Amino acid sequence: MTTATYTVTGMTCGHCVSSVKEEVGEVPGVTTVEVDLASGLLTVESGAPIDAARIEAAVKDAGYEVAGQS
Repeated sequence: MTTATYTVTGMTCGHCVSSVKEEVGEVPGVTTVEVDLASGLLTVESGAPIDAARIEAAVKDAGYEVAGQS
């Protein structure tokens, strides 16, 4: 199991969180998606490492930006 954490900017409500979770959850290989509105943290779990660009593209498709990865 691999876990990656990203900081997402622009989210302001529960609908924002749902949109990010839905888009990121559709990335092949992603098993769990957690989003914290207050901190902007996006935590992604997967069976194998996933290219950060794929996660960033999914966040962008949801209408938000990734400010960083940790």
